[in-house]
Amino acid sequence: MKGLSFKTLKEKALRPLAAVLAVSVGLGSFAQHRDAPVATNKGPEIAPSYAWKMISPLGLREPAAIDTSMINYATEFVPSAISPAWVTTGNYGSEGLNMIYPERVQLSSFFFKDALEHWMPLGSKMQFYNTRIPMTLLSFNTGGSRDNSQERLQATFSGNINRKAQIGAMLDYLYSKGNYANQAAKDLSWGFNGSYLGDRYEFQGFYNHFNLLNKENGGITDVGYILDPEELQGGVSTIDPKAIPTKLSGAHTRLWGQELVLNNRYKVGYWHEEPDSLNDTIVHRTYIPVTSFIYTLKYNAGKHLFTDAQSSETSKFFEHTYLNPNFTHDKTTYWEINNTLGVSLLEGFNKYAKFGLAAYVTHQVRRYNMPADTLDLSAPEIGVDARPDGIGIIRSSETQQLAWVGAQLTKQRGAILRYEATAELGFLGPAAGEIKADGSVTTSIPVWNDSLRITGVGHFSNETAPYLMNNYISNHHIWQNDFGKTRRVWFGGDLEFNRTGTHFLARVYNIQNQIYFNESGMPVQHGGNVQVLSLGLLQKIKAGPFNWENKIYYQTTSDDKVIPLPALSLSSNAYFLFRIATLKVQAGINCDYYTRYYAPCYLPSLASFGNQHSTKLGNYPFCNIYINMRLSRARFYVLYSHVNQGLFGGRNYFSTPDYPLNPRRFQLGISVDFAN
Repeated sequence: MKGLSFKTLKEKALRPLAAVLAVSVGLGSFAQHRDAPVATNKGPEIAPSYAWKMISPLGLREPAAIDTSMINYATEFVPSAISPAWVTTGNYGSEGLNMIYPERVQLSSFFFKDALEHWMPLGSKMQFYNTRIPMTLLSFNTGGSRDNSQERLQATFSGNINRKAQIGAMLDYLYSKGNYANQAAKDLSWGFNGSYLGDRYEFQGFYNHFNLLNKENGGITDVGYILDPEELQGGVSTIDPKAIPTKLSGAHTRLWGQELVLNNRYKVGYWHEEPDSLNDTIVHRTYIPVTSFIYTLKYNAGKHLFTDAQSSETSKFFEHTYLNPNFTHDKTTYWEINNTLGVSLLEGFNKYAKFGLAAYVTHQVRRYNMPADTLDLSAPEIGVDARPDGIGIIRSSETQQLAWVGAQLTKQRGAILRYEATAELGFLGPAAGEIKADGSVTTSIPVWNDSLRITGVGHFSNETAPYLMNNYISNHHIWQNDFGKTRRVWFGGDLEFNRTGTHFLARVYNIQNQIYFNESGMPVQHGGNVQVLSLGLLQKIKAGPFNWENKIYYQTTSDDKVIPLPALSLSSNAYFLFRIATLKVQAGINCDYYTRYYAPCYLPSLASFGNQHSTKLGNYPFCNIYINMRLSRARFYVLYSHVNQGLFGGRNYFSTPDYPLNPRRFQLGISVDFAN
């Protein structure tokens, strides 16, 4: 297909790749003040390196870890190891759905990105770094042979201009041909970020761009090639996965997007001075902020493109064809601009201010564009289906104005009690009448010379159905709905005790008017209530060099036709930690397993998953053996994934109908923390 070849994308990808790497080197030269001193009148101090994430909508900072650990590094590059119960089409970089319900991405305004969100550099994952010396993390991972190779190059740079200002860049290039035919994935993401944390003025901002391209094969034509190859091949028990025929051969999904966030905060306060008791001179001045004024600009844009040039395959695979029987070119675009103004009374400006309090208002403009509705000109005799009954003319574009007012109560300091609560009320456009509230509270109780950390969380929302769930047109799908607001209530708690390596979590959900896709790719709204209970236990056991990490989840749903979930999911990771001279080594085996249930089916033209109630999947262990090593600033690994294939567990290694998981393969990778 013109404009969609992987060769073309590769050539285009290498240009920004070289540019970003060049910029990273340049920034490293620019930010050579590795040991940035903290300027005080008491003398210079070397500030430790740290990282944080920015919390919407007002830009609060949440501590984050700088990922340089070798522990479990190898399993980051196994598609099915993203979660103990991860529904995937198989290939690295492909669409997926987390069946651990508390970790699942909920339906968004642009639903095409939901199944690929794991591979995107979205703001919720964005990290800022304040480092004593410029930091460059560069990693390369590869696996498979020439025909099914999997490669990923990642680079992260951050450098301080001074103790207050920081700039950074990132690059993520993924190319995986896939083990099965017509399954390749190629992703390119890049971005820049910066921050300034001054006494009076603070700034945090970033720009990220992504371009994801996935071939869609529709699944294999017959699951017997995996379950019973002898029957299909006259007694021959082996088959090259690339030789297994697939339902589609000329279909592609491309997802393009960008995100810009600029958060500004101006603080008003006073200077606190500490005089020298002997000579009455000022030895230290600290600025104490009292009130801050916040302005945040956020821009998001996305484009989903599904193309298919094989009309003979299309007519067999898709139930309906509405626009063109010979070629599919479905393009849907979306953009939104958010402006948030807020004012905040800061925590700790005097001894009575034990919390921070903020109020804000957000205005949003968003626009959708879809293929033109020409169904009124179409007729069945030219090879397309007639307009479905009850479907009126759907506009090809829609612009909406929305606004919310909100408040935030926070306490981010203190060893005994911390909390955060945010509430929003919509008052303009489709958001009118929307309510959303989130809260958490954390306390620590001294136990056995350690602390038992207890966290309570809660959520309530009553939100309008996304526009694309009510109005959508494409070559194979058309709908026009009048869905009501979805009401979601959940609450739960976490118990963490580091001394015993125990983390227990519990969540209880009640969802009314849940929206989901059915097996035919049509959105459906369930009018009643669905309850979900999710319990999790994360337990670490250590005895000398031996370590055993276990994640066990029990989940139950009151209606598995609306929210299907495996009842039991577990991930077990047993390994030894030891040294060979200065070489640190982690050698072990990890396995993921979940019980049988009606796993969601994949809908390639929508890049989404739908509920089905005819095929149960699960009851299959997926195991990997690995060795992670660290020498000085380099960490590297060797991995043999899906090592149990053909040895134990059977042959039913599907996580979604018709899409088998990757067969056994060897992988390796390296990550280096360069000292600029």
